[in-house]
Amino acid sequence: MNHNPSTRLRIVEAEAYQQNILSGVSRTFALTIPQLPTALRSVVTNAYLLCRIADTIEDEPAISAAQKAVLHEWFLAVLKGEEKAQDFAEGVTPRLSDATLPDERELMANTSLIVSYTHSLAKPQQEVLVKCVNIMCRGMGRYQDNASLKGLKDLNEVDCYCYHVAGVVGEMLTDLFCQYSSQVNERRTEMLALAPSFGEGLQLTNILKDLWDDRQHGVCWLPYEEFREFGVELTGMAPGRSDKAFAAALRYMIGIAHAHLRNAFLYTLAIPPQEVGIRRFCLWAIGLAVLTLWRIGAHPAYSSGRQVKVSRRIVRATIIGTSLTARHDWMLKLLFSGVTTGLPFTQLPRLDPQLSAWVTKSTLDGGSRVASGSQLLRDVDK
Repeated sequence: MNHNPSTRLRIVEAEAYQQNILSGVSRTFALTIPQLPTALRSVVTNAYLLCRIADTIEDEPAISAAQKAVLHEWFLAVLKGEEKAQDFAEGVTPRLSDATLPDERELMANTSLIVSYTHSLAKPQQEVLVKCVNIMCRGMGRYQDNASLKGLKDLNEVDCYCYHVAGVVGEMLTDLFCQYSSQVNERRTEMLALAPSFGEGLQLTNILKDLWDDRQHGVCWLPYEEFREFGVELTGMAPGRSDKAFAAALRYMIGIAHAHLRNAFLYTLAIPPQEVGIRRFCLWAIGLAVLTLWRIGAHPAYSSGRQVKVSRRIVRATIIGTSLTARHDWMLKLLFSGVTTGLPFTQLPRLDPQLSAWVTKSTLDGGSRVASGSQLLRDVDK
């Protein structure tokens, strides 16, 4: 793709900004993305930051569900080139409260830089990114209206939620990996079948880690019915619980997350060994998630995510261990078996057919053009 000098300068500026802001909005991806082949690093960074912008809108408590739906549609219009990114940034950033972290606020204010890099990518890459953000934004809208301390209805709903905020990212990464490498593309069907579990395993781990922090913001993403079967009512839960019923329910959810991460591990083995950078990218994220699950299981009376956060020493050990074994499937299998032995495991249920149909519909639904994001927002504000 040819660009004039001013456009090339803008792209260079955008790429530099992406590298600088990434560490401020994601500890994990700031570690893992640099392991990718050079040709993938900037596009995956861009993809993550686009998702982070959408997620920042979702997480902002000062913005109503109706306003969030409009802002997500506006953002999608920006990605499609139908609206100006600077207008979007200036319309959203002032609405963010102190609950939004400074780095996330800065990212939102610099949406035009991020989107300018998106629009510089090859068309197939742009299509993959826009598709992912489209599914994510529309899925978020489904759950914003029902977010509460009561939790989601059941595990089917949790699975559907996790697909829309994370599982779709696994699919997006797979498409980018396949576009990059013809050898990876030969395993595309197998990898796409496992890809949602990659994102969902990481998301469920974060849901468990951030359980009590999320409740401070009035939301809970755990399954109401399954916890009630264990004798736990989500609505009245308080931090620091140490009763057997809650510990059992927690072990059940750790088992679900473990099952997804096991699929993520199989996904990684499907990547050709010579693509060691892509393998490291996957393995580091999986390893840190597994170790976080161990921390949660060992401290069921935790009251904040900080108490079950993996230490820097363990992070370094994980990086060294997975890096040394990344090219060798038999060594990886031994390592994964060793670190997961004794960790609760729960067989994954099948997704409810009605929810499956909704997932498919939301994936295929391209939505309609936003004529004017700022005007729609003013209408909602009235």
